[in-house]
Amino acid sequence: MALLNDEIRGQVAEMLAGLPNKVKLVTFTQPENCPYCDLIVELMQEVAGTSPQVTSEVYDFTVHKDKVAEYKIDKAPATAIVGAKDYGMRFFGIPANYEFGTLLHGIQLAGHGHALELDEATKGFLASLEKPVHIQVFVTPTCPYCPRAATLAFEMATASDLVRADVIEAQEFMELSNAYNVMGVPLNVINDKERVEGAAPAYMIVEAIKKSI
Repeated sequence: MALLNDEIRGQVAEMLAGLPNKVKLVTFTQPENCPYCDLIVELMQEVAGTSPQVTSEVYDFTVHKDKVAEYKIDKAPATAIVGAKDYGMRFFGIPANYEFGTLLHGIQLAGHGHALELDEATKGFLASLEKPVHIQVFVTPTCPYCPRAATLAFEMATASDLVRADVIEAQEFMELSNAYNVMGVPLNVINDKERVEGAAPAYMIVEAIKKSI
């Protein structure tokens, strides 16, 4: 039975229509401790089926070490959203419910190859970066505010080759969530130094990045 009904499939196809560049959804699964792996693979394949510009690839995190290294994947399940180049957008876990929109926004960003919603001041700051920035956004599928934080991180990653954005489903990676003391979502962690709680506006994330570097 399909995960996406005809109505949703049609809406996704409309959202992804006219992408100028091809997009790969590169998913990494693992044979153990991955209850949602099969669903994630099926979801990515169904999304890819809505657009001729989108394809899906699947690798075993425990076996395909060359691909793990190529996409810098350190845990699974994970999906890299890759356009004409790798913009550093990763989703760890299943992008379900509210986070399905985050996945689609990431595909749009990768397909267009540039930020779609960032203000000029933020883009100017990101263009001036000289040091790498790692943004981790902890989310849950039932959090209505999380997509705003997640898509902002993806926008920033698309705008700068020095920014990597990892969106992490907090409940699937409880050990990591505990390590970062995630008490609520969304939580933005920048360079393992700065924390910004909630769906913060771009300028607050920029200030946190400045402090972290």
